[in-house]
Amino acid sequence: MLQEDRLFPVESAARRIARELYETVRHLPIVSPHGHTDPRWFAENEAFPDPAQLFVTPDHYVFRMLCSQGIPLTALGVPRVDGGPTETDGRKIWRLFAENFYLFRGTPSRMWIEQAFAEVFGLTKRFSPETADTFYDHIAECLAKPEFRPRALFERFNIEAIATTESPLDDLRWHDMIKTSGWGGKVVTAYRPDAVVDPEFEGFAANVEKFGALASTKATTWQGYLEAHRIRRAYFKARGATSSDHGHPTARTEDLDQAEAAGLFAKALAGRCTAQEADAFRGHMLTEMARMSLEDDLVLQIHPGSKRNHSSEVMKMHGRDKGFDIPTSTDYVKALKPLLDAVGMRPELTVILFTLDETSYARELAPLAGVYPALKLGPPWWFYDSAEGMRRFRELTTETCGFYNTVGFNDDTRAFCSIPARHDVARRVDCAYLATLVSTGRLDEDEAGEVAHDLAYRLAKRAYRL
Repeated sequence: MLQEDRLFPVESAARRIARELYETVRHLPIVSPHGHTDPRWFAENEAFPDPAQLFVTPDHYVFRMLCSQGIPLTALGVPRVDGGPTETDGRKIWRLFAENFYLFRGTPSRMWIEQAFAEVFGLTKRFSPETADTFYDHIAECLAKPEFRPRALFERFNIEAIATTESPLDDLRWHDMIKTSGWGGKVVTAYRPDAVVDPEFEGFAANVEKFGALASTKATTWQGYLEAHRIRRAYFKARGATSSDHGHPTARTEDLDQAEAAGLFAKALAGRCTAQEADAFRGHMLTEMARMSLEDDLVLQIHPGSKRNHSSEVMKMHGRDKGFDIPTSTDYVKALKPLLDAVGMRPELTVILFTLDETSYARELAPLAGVYPALKLGPPWWFYDSAEGMRRFRELTTETCGFYNTVGFNDDTRAFCSIPARHDVARRVDCAYLATLVSTGRLDEDEAGEVAHDLAYRLAKRAYRL
């Protein structure tokens, strides 16, 4: 059973304040400005295939934990790159999930999943091997009904706007289909150019060739390559994009002269970049993207500090983004200086920084965002979008950069049914933190109510221009 006061302070006076604050924001619309739901769901509006395809197979948080206990991804239905056999029996996957659900004790995944079971499907008993088939049958029965189709759930979840994330090589056909369908749900794309700005991305040279073809320009020349970005960014913006997103292994930025940048680009196309040169090129492209943002008003998101696809074996069998992204230590003060020297004092630019390195919150990120007009701090991400991670974020950053150099919350997920739960957790944690400030005399209660509304809704909407 879900406890009504979960995540609120234990002390009674602070708990009362948290509860009252939460009641003012719990039903606000959801603004989901960065995520990875599939736009095809909303374009075609077909029923989700089965409970396993909804809760297990697409969710990194779920299958990485099961993998850690020796359960192969093929047993969970995760597709193989070579099209080889994987489990297709949804009930069998579901029973395996239930048998191992105890592994999620104490994790945010358990909280999100149980809240989705209860509030989306009305299932309030404990999920276990004994209840697995009952849960499966009930959810499958629900999924066959019109009110559980993607668009209906979108509306039921009170989602005001949601952003998906696509490669510049994507033709955005699903977004076009949504746009012409007559449905009123706001689903926008975001420009994620990693495949054509990272020389170490598989097939980089071929990707750039395709990139140029899509933009109808010669992208294998340096100026043609930059023009291709401008053309594709405009194409994305016409499909609702308000942001670009950059998943680099480091936070390194560079502001090279154009001849040096062109030389690095030529080496990248020829496959002759060293690791350091590849990192320099990625860093220069962040500054180029920031300058383009000054032209087209797209928000620039930087997601650095992840050693992505850490397992070579899993990468070879299942491809990218299969739960093996591992945090690394990240330097922001030196790494961001070239970009900040170029554009950091431009208040009309918004650069949102994310991190997987919590040690940098108070030492680097909050001081940087607390002085540079262009910078804002993104919310805790990936391993830290938990109640504890969110609380630490507020404690370590608020004293230096306040609330208004942050951008609210985003769920960053493929797991559609977890979106309301994730936002609910963030709202509860923020209300608990604000209640502590009120009860210790650092914030008036009426101010806390205004901040709670900002953190839950207004900041994300403003920062992402939604």
